[in-house]
Amino acid sequence: MSEILVPVKLGEKVPDFKATAVDKGQIRTINLSDYRGKWVVLFFYTLDFTGVCQSEIGAFHSKLRQFSYLNAAVIGASADSEHSHRAWFSRAFPELDYPVIADTTHKVSRLFGVLKEDKGVAFRATFIIDPDGFLRHQTVSDLPVGRSVEETLRVLQALQTGDLCPAEWKPGEKTLGKA
Repeated sequence: MSEILVPVKLGEKVPDFKATAVDKGQIRTINLSDYRGKWVVLFFYTLDFTGVCQSEIGAFHSKLRQFSYLNAAVIGASADSEHSHRAWFSRAFPELDYPVIADTTHKVSRLFGVLKEDKGVAFRATFIIDPDGFLRHQTVSDLPVGRSVEETLRVLQALQTGDLCPAEWKPGEKTLGKA
């Protein structure tokens, strides 16, 4: 009998999970709790070796220094195996400096409610988890639409203010006061 997972909802504490990942070319196990005390930007993409996914992985890599400055760890995830990740990253992203989960069991994508069951892949989704482990932001897109990493950074910075931030707010602009 398979375990039934209820997807985590916005504002809820994200249950700790363990997953196999490729991190700096090495296969290792990561736990969400390893990142407690940091903001976590967890993004799901569809499949290795595809154009839109490649652009997204590269976009997160290019902004990694900014995420790090904001005390945020970036973690990628797809339904591909760790061996597929390692083969692809060694060619396309030899300098990739954040872990990517090999969600072959679909446990993590089901936990976040982003598994496209008929295809066995995850929708494009981005989640921001606060340092205490609470889900603070989520966006989910259909398979052909890539995300904006700049928007992810903007939302992260808005959440970190602890204030009410109006539409189109940008870091450095006035907020509307405490939430």
